Amino acid sequence: MKAKKAVCISASNMSSSGEESTSYRICQVTSRLLAQKRISCRILDLREYILSPCTGCGGCHGKRRCVHNEDFNRIYEEMIYADYIFFVSPHYAPIPAKLCALLEKMEQITFLHWWRDHTYQSELYGKLAGIISHGGGDEKALRSYKEMVNDTISNALGTVQMRTVPFNSEWNTGIALPVARVREQKSIFPLQEYDWEKIREEIRKYVEVIVQTSKSLYAIY
Repeated sequence: MKAKKAVCISASNMSSSGEESTSYRICQVTSRLLAQKRISCRILDLREYILSPCTGCGGCHGKRRCVHNEDFNRIYEEMIYADYIFFVSPHYAPIPAKLCALLEKMEQITFLHWWRDHTYQSELYGKLAGIISHGGGDEKALRSYKEMVNDTISNALGTVQMRTVPFNSEWNTGIALPVARVREQKSIFPLQEYDWEKIREEIRKYVEVIVQTSKSLYAIY
């Protein structure tokens, strides 16, 4: 059996945070947990890519790639060859702009082919997706993160025929992680502190669900 591969997409736009970006750190935690399952994981930090909005030019109909945005194509191909794809997104308005652009182009490629052939299966067909959202709110804010971030991403992934793995019956579009506390600092931005041990445990449980889902599907087919 070939080794399993995962991609973890860090969707934060915050260039000043570097490797201290919460999204990036969550990806690192996820990668280490996957390694324990002997699943290699590549982190794709969207801050390192130039992603332009889809203009609906139709150029992707020929080769199923964007004719204007090679960085998108690089990310898209990483996703195609992965067994698991994780999306780690902060709550913005409601999701970061580059992630939105990524999802737009994925949807357009699938739609243009499906419109001509309703039996069309995208190159991402059936791939398992895990969605992890976070923000500056406490436990009370998690439901709003689910509705604005997780559900938004999951709906887009459904249009490209991917499968979002639910955490449980209530959290059917992934998990959301709260901030432990928020403090003022000299910067114009507040300092958000997280309980990383608690976060690691929540991600560990979700990774376990995703891996078990994959095993169940493999047993069926």
